[in-house]
Amino acid sequence: MRVIREPEIYLVGKQVVSPEEVQRFLDENETTWSSEAESGAELLAEMAGRICYMSFGARQGRKSIADYMDNIIESGHGSVLEHAVWNFIITGVSRSFTHELIRHRAGWGYSQLSQRYVDESTADFVEPDIIATDPQAHQLWMEAVETSHRAYCHLVDRLSELVEGSHPHLSRTLKRKMARQAARSVLPNATETKLFVTVNGRALRHFIELRGSAAAEPEIRKVAIKLLRIMKGEAPHVFADFVLVILEDGSLGVQTEHHKV
Repeated sequence: MRVIREPEIYLVGKQVVSPEEVQRFLDENETTWSSEAESGAELLAEMAGRICYMSFGARQGRKSIADYMDNIIESGHGSVLEHAVWNFIITGVSRSFTHELIRHRAGWGYSQLSQRYVDESTADFVEPDIIATDPQAHQLWMEAVETSHRAYCHLVDRLSELVEGSHPHLSRTLKRKMARQAARSVLPNATETKLFVTVNGRALRHFIELRGSAAAEPEIRKVAIKLLRIMKGEAPHVFADFVLVILEDGSLGVQTEHHKV
């Protein structure tokens, strides 16, 4: 059993543009266009915005990707950012965190580790910072987590025996699921989980703004800050207006002057 204090985020997927199809569109519409965007997501978002006004060729206007995205964000034209999509794996987070995260629905897709199928006898647990910094609180937390985990392991063993006796004809996988799905009821919200997330640029901006604020729960704020740092490198012009700040309690937070783009 490990005690985890920091989440981990892996950017595992990003968009790839088909230059041949982009050029075919430009040729068939008798126009030209080139972009400074270095990532597929930013290029597609820019292209989506230009489609709205057919602002290609001589009507291209703002030429740099920085100028173009600045205008999109300042004008609140956030719908074009919905065409920019990324895929992440997030680990080292608690079930408390995922209860908060899945409240974000529009623009998000989730696939999470299943406690019905995955054996949690080797589970890890995420400790809140405020508990970890106090020896007495830490000891109380450890005792509670260890007690819950022992109960889970004993329940799985006992329920496996009961299922085997009452349903010997069932498959091995189904028997395990029946035991684990019942035993998981004693596991705490601190149990570590893993999930695969797909999110578009507009939804990600909203998440980082909302969950990076001082009002956000500390664990989800850590994730928002890590995502921002990744996106500052991945799509710098889409997230250029976000800045890291020191909050009243000394922890890091996020601010932007452009709300709900």
